[in-house]
Amino acid sequence: MAKNFAQLLVDTLEKQGVRRIYGLVGDSLNPISDAVRKSSIEWVHVRNEEAAAFAASADSLVTGELAVCAASCGPGNTHLIQGLYDAHRNGAKVLALASHIPSVQIGSGFFQETHPEKIFQECSAYCEMVNSADQGDRVVHHAIQSTMAGHGVSVLVIPGDVSQQEVTRPVFTNSTVAAGRPILLPDPHQAAALAKAINDAKTVTLFCGAGVRDAREEVLELAEKIKSPIGHALGGKMYIQHDNPFDVGMSGLLGYGACHDASNEADLLILLGTDFPYSDFLPTENVAQVDVDGSHIGRRTTVRYPVIGDVAATIKTILPHVEEKRDRSFLDKMLRKHCGKLSSVVEAYTSNVDKHVPIHPEYIANIIDELAAEDAIFTVDTGMCNVWGARYITPNGSREQIGSFRHGTMANALPQAIGAQAAQPGRQVISFSGDGGLSMLMGELLTVKMYQLPLKCVVFNNSSLGMVKLEMLVQGIPEFETDHEHVNFAQVAEGMGIKSFRIEDPAKARDVLAEALAYQGPALIDVVTDPNALSIPPNITFAQLMGFSKAATRTVFGGGVGHMLDMATSNLRNIPRP
Repeated sequence: MAKNFAQLLVDTLEKQGVRRIYGLVGDSLNPISDAVRKSSIEWVHVRNEEAAAFAASADSLVTGELAVCAASCGPGNTHLIQGLYDAHRNGAKVLALASHIPSVQIGSGFFQETHPEKIFQECSAYCEMVNSADQGDRVVHHAIQSTMAGHGVSVLVIPGDVSQQEVTRPVFTNSTVAAGRPILLPDPHQAAALAKAINDAKTVTLFCGAGVRDAREEVLELAEKIKSPIGHALGGKMYIQHDNPFDVGMSGLLGYGACHDASNEADLLILLGTDFPYSDFLPTENVAQVDVDGSHIGRRTTVRYPVIGDVAATIKTILPHVEEKRDRSFLDKMLRKHCGKLSSVVEAYTSNVDKHVPIHPEYIANIIDELAAEDAIFTVDTGMCNVWGARYITPNGSREQIGSFRHGTMANALPQAIGAQAAQPGRQVISFSGDGGLSMLMGELLTVKMYQLPLKCVVFNNSSLGMVKLEMLVQGIPEFETDHEHVNFAQVAEGMGIKSFRIEDPAKARDVLAEALAYQGPALIDVVTDPNALSIPPNITFAQLMGFSKAATRTVFGGGVGHMLDMATSNLRNIPRP
């Protein structure tokens, strides 16, 4: 029996193991949603297509599998763009179905006409219009193959009438999609140059990003051999920080500890699997960089020793040729400095915090970290929630942390939590949501309620756009329009039928959080936090300090760093005694 294109598409997605499509039905998308209705795929009805793209991205990131979002023509699919930018830059395997106006009307200024094939070019690696059912057989395969190969988001633009055309004979959608990850070995000359640079340097620091995800043991082995401190970007935190005897913290705008010192004082800094964007925090004199994507090399600072290759494969290649360093004085110095820096800021969140009103957000983040499950998935909003997530969520090899770390959009945490919870129903999912971010896509609480997703949405409710306020302060600009009228999000959630908790008394915070996290269904925890609890990097310029002085505003410099101090203190035991 002949199939129309919509049926072919949905059958192909089923064959690829797709279990959910996030989106909103309607208009030109109706033939596809009808085919979904007859399939085993669940349609997850979000309230805004932007949330659909965020949710699909998180779904893919926690499973490593293909995830799908869909939207109707015109305004429907243009809502996808924010989430697709984020998914593309995060490397999620996402297929977006952007339905279109009737093909005969394209180019006529028809109702809701846009040009999706142009709009989505920058936030995808593959974006094509389906012009006929038989051509669609080809491009469906190409789109899936592209995103499963790790190239980023794929977009199919599908006119509604084409969805109903019969496919003559499927060929390409019968292909097996290749989803394996090849190992890229380094060029021998590049590897030899890196090994020589390491041998020539008296001191070396390793700086790790998300590219060390599958290279943890190799990185630690190299650090042990050359007595190197290990710092990390936020992308590498969950993979390299835990149980790391060489850890010196994180660099960048969310940084802490001695990472900046170790990176800038070493004879050689090696960037491993990171496209760390903040050039001001990086040295320019003697830097090596290893990355599987050659386009990343040298675009953040001067790189003298470039190596294109997998981090693990590169380290395995050079390790036999790297001479062991006996002098660990640089490593020990940085471990001591790291522990000292963490110790000096702990007072900010340990002194009378159970009496401080409004509540220190650091205090709440630290309690959540202690109470959360060993394999919890955290999603964090952009802004100050990113800071608290970076500094307080303790990695252990099982936990995951998802955020808009590269695109940097607001409102990502709740929809990402929806996708993560839908994909991993047996795991605890906790959203660190800012009140500003939650307000943008607050309607997605209805999605949480509708599907009874047991995620826990923690709202850091400071009635302020905290990160924007900080940006103004460091520029010497008095804050303007960053504060707003207080909202009781617990009452809003309760009105939606979601179990809600509200914390205003810090002395009750631990008990309330424990109760909320233990609750079996969806829950929102509204925490009234201090809007003046802002956090700045451990290494800032004189101009930025002057900015604070000019603004004459009370700010908390730093903030605690949770259980990282415990590990830093423990790592001091590794320093040999004279």
